[in-house]
Amino acid sequence: MQSLYAFKGGESDDLKKDETFLFHSLDSMYDLYLSMFALLTELQKKSKDYNIKFQKKLSASSTKDISASKIEDNQLLTLISDNKMLQETISKRKLNFWDLDFEYVDIIFRAILKSQLFTDYAKESENSFAADKSFIINIFTDIIAPNDKLYDYFEDKRLTWIDDLPVVNTKILKILRKLKLTSPDTALLPDLYKDEDDKVFAKELFNKTLLNSSKFTEEISAKAKNWDSERLASLDGVLLRMAICEFRKFPSIPFKVTINEYLEVAKEYSTPKSSLFINGILDKIVKEYKADNLQLKSGRGLM
Repeated sequence: MQSLYAFKGGESDDLKKDETFLFHSLDSMYDLYLSMFALLTELQKKSKDYNIKFQKKLSASSTKDISASKIEDNQLLTLISDNKMLQETISKRKLNFWDLDFEYVDIIFRAILKSQLFTDYAKESENSFAADKSFIINIFTDIIAPNDKLYDYFEDKRLTWIDDLPVVNTKILKILRKLKLTSPDTALLPDLYKDEDDKVFAKELFNKTLLNSSKFTEEISAKAKNWDSERLASLDGVLLRMAICEFRKFPSIPFKVTINEYLEVAKEYSTPKSSLFINGILDKIVKEYKADNLQLKSGRGLM
């Protein structure tokens, strides 16, 4: 969707450059994913430094500060920091830039220490992986993911990262929830594509939507006479052309699945009225296909 929206050429253009941009954007999303795990690693390092400095201020008889040690000793953070495969991948892709941009680690760390989540966590007597994991998931959800300064930082870092951030954060939370002490190193390094077919689908959807853009736009225009024509030049138009491309060029995908997917994307990225507009147009098109007995779909579970 992002690549199609950014496309400025025509149907007759060589699409190789734009394909390269598409796959570079997808690969960049994986970099963002790894950067977030690098941040979690640095937060644990920050807690260790904080604890050392705190200890120097205390008398020799004083006990270790629980507020620092709880994060330092967090078993989930340790699992992430000790994952050699993950850390080597981060290093190889040069994504451990938090040493240079340490002020953002400080911002997140201070926000954690000031939070009620941390106050409650520090008071817990239970010392278990489940409790440690729950705390990290909670601070990731409530403090790290929605942090405005971190948001601005990623926006300056790479062009596509802001749009990718919700997807990446959701994926990270899913992985953290499934993580166990016995999980293999690969559990933190999911494949960018489900399989080779997944990558081929991305390329074909991109190319076929572009190569049939005029035809799909005509089809949409015939059904959108009562709507603002500017919508067809906006993100809504891109989503509609992609959906029609799936209708016509990907027979194994059910109509209902395509419609539901693009309604969800519209709710996330477009205007409040977009899902209503897109649903109305696609519903008319599907009804017309069926009335004309245009059998575009095949396979099980289709409508």
